[in-house]
Amino acid sequence: MEILLLFGAGLVAGAINSLAGGGSFIAFPALLLAGVPPVMANATNTFAAWPGYISGTFGYWAHMRSVRALLLPYVGASLLGGYLGAELLLQVDDRQFSLVVPWLMALAVFLFALGPRISAHMAARAAPGTPSRGRAGAIVAAMLLVLTLICLYGGFFNAGLGIILLAFLALSGLRDIHAMNGVKLLLSAMVASVAIVRFAVSGSIAWGEGALVFAGTLVGGFVAARLATRIPDRLLRNAIVIYGIALTLVFFWRAYGG
Repeated sequence: MEILLLFGAGLVAGAINSLAGGGSFIAFPALLLAGVPPVMANATNTFAAWPGYISGTFGYWAHMRSVRALLLPYVGASLLGGYLGAELLLQVDDRQFSLVVPWLMALAVFLFALGPRISAHMAARAAPGTPSRGRAGAIVAAMLLVLTLICLYGGFFNAGLGIILLAFLALSGLRDIHAMNGVKLLLSAMVASVAIVRFAVSGSIAWGEGALVFAGTLVGGFVAARLATRIPDRLLRNAIVIYGIALTLVFFWRAYGG
């Protein structure tokens, strides 16, 4: 039953990530149901999500050539933030993390539900024109600091990271959605990679359970990519939001109901 639960959760999570995002809402609670402790389940979920980020990055690589000047500093900020977030996760125990999870889930569901509107709003607020050299330097430094903090969140709790990154990229002036998706996946891959290394060193990944979700994610993502045009995006996103809200309420009840 545990094998079916975890592989099946990976199938669904991979499909959802391929079609609309939000697979962590499936994989993370499945790991908890399989008996993986909360902190380890969160670390294992990051490991299970990693292949989707890597394959997606290669899929969008050609679209990212126009923004290649941004990649090196953005990757540096994502590696730093991802490591700090992973380190922060390892400083809390399972009880503390269980109290934080409902709030993180609520934030992730909120961001997922309003992601397109947030990105559009950020894009509209992107400052036009060419700033002076001094002001441009200050803006770049501020943006890298913001990106580091976003990736710190991603290293600590993976769900919702993609939506926040898309909003950040819109604010930074990117307009090509394919380039934005490529950079989002690249940065998510960097955050996950450095976090996985840190989690592995500390023994915080449930490799057996994670491998089952990992395998399911690969299969589910591949199959869903072939069926993407047959499923209405809006219907799928609404279903994920409803499920995410219900799941968040369950986490709140488990953490604070007793």
